[in-house]
Amino acid sequence: MECRFDAKPRWERRKEARPQELLAAALDLFVERGFASTRLEDVAKRAGVSKGTLYLYFENKDELFKAVVRNTIVPAIGAAEVTIAADETCSAALLRSVILSWWERLGATKASGIIKLVTAEANNFPDLACFYQDEVINRGTKMISTLLARAVERGEFRPMNVTVMTQVLVAPMLMLITWKHSVGPCERTELDPAAFLDTFLDMALHGLLSASPPSAPVVPA
Repeated sequence: MECRFDAKPRWERRKEARPQELLAAALDLFVERGFASTRLEDVAKRAGVSKGTLYLYFENKDELFKAVVRNTIVPAIGAAEVTIAADETCSAALLRSVILSWWERLGATKASGIIKLVTAEANNFPDLACFYQDEVINRGTKMISTLLARAVERGEFRPMNVTVMTQVLVAPMLMLITWKHSVGPCERTELDPAAFLDTFLDMALHGLLSASPPSAPVVPA
């Protein structure tokens, strides 16, 4: 029986997929080991390519990390920005949708480990912390603030300090991610993220709603 060995190596067989394979491998290792302990040769090995191939796409570990953030976290923020800009439903429903979508697209996925990584290692890597501040935190904060300010202007939410309220709304979501990647796996009684977010939103929205919500527009007969 003739044996044929004509299968091409993974990196030749799927050349167009290399960047995404490298980003997926980097995400895995950053979440597992943290930024400091992740080595580029390990990323290349997990992706099934040589270290030299990795350098064809990413100059160094900093640039690889930035690409992971831009590939996993930034698109979710962009999608929420588009939703907020185009959505004309009531602000309470919109805020609920944005927060639940955030958990579905980020919090419940491996990408949430990047958020925890930045929190843990920011002091040791200030340049990366500044990058994350500019591309993720500032943009996400502006997104929520825009929603709140518009709701106040419409009379749907009561007057508030929008900057502080944005921080108050973000804090429980960050806590949920921190729990997930720290003591969560060790707890005997597991915290249910869906129930946590539902309870949080119930409390937050009852506190935000205006005492006298705007009346529905009168439609001429």
